[in-house]
Amino acid sequence: MPVTDPADARLLAALADVGKVAVHELAARVGMDPREVAYRLVNLSASGLPLLVGVESDPQGLRAALAGAPVPGPQGGQQPPHAHQPQPPHGGGSGPYPAQGTPSGQYQIAPAYGAPSGGYRPPAPPQPPAAHPPAVAPPSRPIATAPAPPPPPDPVLNTWGPPQTASWARGDQPPAPAAPPTPATGRPGDVLETQGLDGERLAVQLLEVQDPADYLFEAAGYRLRQGERAIVVHTEITNRGDVAFASLPDNYLELLSAEGGTITKAPVSLSSRPPHRIGVRPGETTGGHTVYVLPEATRVTAVRWSPRPEPDERSRLWSVEG
Repeated sequence: MPVTDPADARLLAALADVGKVAVHELAARVGMDPREVAYRLVNLSASGLPLLVGVESDPQGLRAALAGAPVPGPQGGQQPPHAHQPQPPHGGGSGPYPAQGTPSGQYQIAPAYGAPSGGYRPPAPPQPPAAHPPAVAPPSRPIATAPAPPPPPDPVLNTWGPPQTASWARGDQPPAPAAPPTPATGRPGDVLETQGLDGERLAVQLLEVQDPADYLFEAAGYRLRQGERAIVVHTEITNRGDVAFASLPDNYLELLSAEGGTITKAPVSLSSRPPHRIGVRPGETTGGHTVYVLPEATRVTAVRWSPRPEPDERSRLWSVEG
C-alpha cells in the first residue's frame, strides 16, 4: 500500500535502516513521542505492510506485580462454579424427619437466606410406656451468623468511580473557586499556559516566525524544489509544575493556512538553528527551532501548539497575520 503520511514515511525509512529496534529508540531516532510511534507502527502493521510490532517482558516481574492484584468476586450475586455447597450428614436426609424411638431433643434448621429462624420442634412420635417421661433438652438459642467482611475497596474505582458514572463529583462540599480562564490565543511573543497529557503545567512562548527562511534551509545542505519555501519557527517551553514533560516540545507544532489546512514540521534540523530536545524537567525552560517546507503560494495565518496529534482544549494558538 502507498504511504502518504510524512510522519509514517519517516518512521518506516528509519526502521528500514535498522531492521529491528525498540520503540523508544526508534522514537528518539526520528524525534517523536514514543507513544505516537507505537500507535503509528501498530496501524501500519495492520494495513498489510511487512512489519511486526512486538513486546518483551520480564515474566517473573509481571507475576510479582500480578500477585498483589485483588481477585474479583462473583458478579450479580451468583456463586462461582466451585463454591462449596453444604452437604447433609452421612446416613441422614437433608430435612426434618421423625426420630425412631425416644426423641433426642430439639434441633435447628438454617434457612437458605437471611438470619436463622430459631429452634424447631419436630412432631413427637409415639412413645412406648415408660416409668418416667423422656427427658427433653432445653431449646437452644438461634445461632447468629456474622456477616462476611466487605472486600477491600478498589483504589481505581475509589478514586474515579465506576465507568460511565460521576461518583468522584462530591456534592457535600462547597465548590472550589473557579480559576481565571487561561487565554488560548495570542500574538508572537505571548506566553500561553497549558497542560500536557500527564497534567504537566507548561508555559509555551512563540518567539519568532522566520518566513521565508530559504537561505537557512539551503545553507544547511538541503535543497528546495521549484515553487517551495521554508519557514523556521522559534519557540520556548517552561515546565512550571512538579511532573516532568517527557515528549518532544514541538512534536505537534503546526502552521495553519488561510485555506484551512495544516502544515506539519519537516523531519530536518538546521545547524544554525538548534532543534528542540526531548523532555523538559520541572522548573526548566528550553527552546528550539522547527522547520517547515510548504508551497510558496500558501499564506500562513497562525501557529498552533498541541500535546497530541488532534487539537483539543489544551491547544494554544498564535495569530501571525498582520
